[in-house]
Amino acid sequence: MPPDQIENLLKGILRQYQSSFSDKIYGEENDDYDSLMRVFGITPSLKRENRQYWGRELGMCWQRLVTEVFKANCLDYQPALKIADDQPCDCILGRDAIDTKYRIGSGDSGTLKKFKQYGKLLQERGLRPILLIVREDNLPAAIKACHLGGWKVLQAKKVLIIYLIAVGSICWKLLINFLKQRSFILPDEYLKKMATSAR
Repeated sequence: MPPDQIENLLKGILRQYQSSFSDKIYGEENDDYDSLMRVFGITPSLKRENRQYWGRELGMCWQRLVTEVFKANCLDYQPALKIADDQPCDCILGRDAIDTKYRIGSGDSGTLKKFKQYGKLLQERGLRPILLIVREDNLPAAIKACHLGGWKVLQAKKVLIIYLIAVGSICWKLLINFLKQRSFILPDEYLKKMATSAR
């Protein structure tokens, strides 16, 4: 291959990655609060100190809040569906297969493949896959993969508004009111200690 073709090939690869990196939203550029950060008094700067820890913990907190409120108050609640070793959703409400996420920031091929596969698995069982995501700064490629997999994706305010309208459920109102009324502000030293010890 002539040197100029090799150079063009390498430039093409670099341009492709540059585009990919440009699409990625980094925490340093996003100082937005979300409802869970406000509940615990977590600042964007504190969260940046250990993004992985806070993302994981806030994600599990969100999952438990949603599933426990539905479980306690909704007659059509069913626990997480398990298919072999996989768990494609966190719970089921009527025909809705609900999966919760704090934020989708991974665009690796394995993650994207799972979103597509899980949506189809749920649809094959007559369920409507719905993702309830706390944050709006999700990776566009991941959201696209979710849509391709048949997921209805509700992010941030849409989670609070659209799903409430769609379900019309008293249990969803309970969760929203709970988040609005509660403020479990933890001391900064405690929050930093939690994040540091998880590294």
